[in-house]
Amino acid sequence: MTAATPNTPLTYDQAGVNYDLIDPLKVAAQRAAAQTGAHLASHGFSEVLASRGESAYVVDVGPMYLASIVECLGTKTLVADEMATLTGKSYYDSIAQDTIAMAVNDLITVGATPLVVQAYWAAGGSDWFGDKVRANALVAGWKKACEVCNVAWGGGETPALAGIVADGRVDLAASCTGIISPKTRLSVGDELGAGDAIVFLASSGIHANGLSLARKLAERLPQGYLTDIGNGQTYGEALLAPTVLYSPVTEAMAAEGIIPNYCANVTGHGWRKLLRHPKQLTYRITTVPPKTPVLAFMQKECALDDHEAYGTLNMGAGFALYVKPEHAERVVAIAKAQGIDAWVAGRVEDGPKQVVIEPLGVTYGAEELQLR
Repeated sequence: MTAATPNTPLTYDQAGVNYDLIDPLKVAAQRAAAQTGAHLASHGFSEVLASRGESAYVVDVGPMYLASIVECLGTKTLVADEMATLTGKSYYDSIAQDTIAMAVNDLITVGATPLVVQAYWAAGGSDWFGDKVRANALVAGWKKACEVCNVAWGGGETPALAGIVADGRVDLAASCTGIISPKTRLSVGDELGAGDAIVFLASSGIHANGLSLARKLAERLPQGYLTDIGNGQTYGEALLAPTVLYSPVTEAMAAEGIIPNYCANVTGHGWRKLLRHPKQLTYRITTVPPKTPVLAFMQKECALDDHEAYGTLNMGAGFALYVKPEHAERVVAIAKAQGIDAWVAGRVEDGPKQVVIEPLGVTYGAEELQLR
């Protein structure tokens, strides 16, 4: 393998992920799904229309709201499998946390308390489940993540899908159901507006988005996943840092009566995800959190400019809370008390729908995030 050089940039599109191709299907699916919401009336319920296109779907069931989400982990298992071959270690305890985090961190954006998690572990064949070390790590990590989030693990599905999932591989996903109670905890952007403060919660690394790019880069590094990223960690180890579970922060905020006006789980689309709400507002970022070492390494080795890097990866900010300005510093303190670093990163302003990252001179317009 040869090392990447600054004049050979490696982008997410080149790694095989093109949102311009993926997003139109998502939008079409959302429009078709919206036509089914009326069926709830036959059961005596109704949907919260504003949750359509958000990270979790919300149903009004009378005394409270019910929220639900399903999420797939993606290709991070491929990194864990390769690192197991190289090091002899199993990383499936952290992979389990990643999978639950994908669902839980989406669910809490609408103000929900997570209640139940379900597992979907689809392997390329029955033999995958026969590796006791790997299987035990997956079970233990899954249970531990449930304990952190204070949720019940309700059950799941473990199909062997030879011919659909590659031999020796596994496709991991999780669904999560929660409640929004009292109803005043609902957070779908109704109150979002100019003057709100934007608080970033720190990420632990790449989380579970951008792994296709990360794996492509590994092919270009002289030592692959065993490359030292400059802090004593190998590239593979740093990539496998488990995704932060943010529900302890939102639950602690609720306990103090602090309800965010909006939230964004900074996953796919990077900081463009700050544009998720359809309102015409400008999100001005004045404080940029430090990059985690693995993301700084990836940006350098992939030769990504800031526009590409921050529009693809979380770059150190894994979750965004839009709160009343008088609550901003308290939210930072609450997050730090839960062991998660946080910053008052900017503010919401009247103006065109865009994200302006002032310290970097980077702007994302409304046309750069089409999710509805």
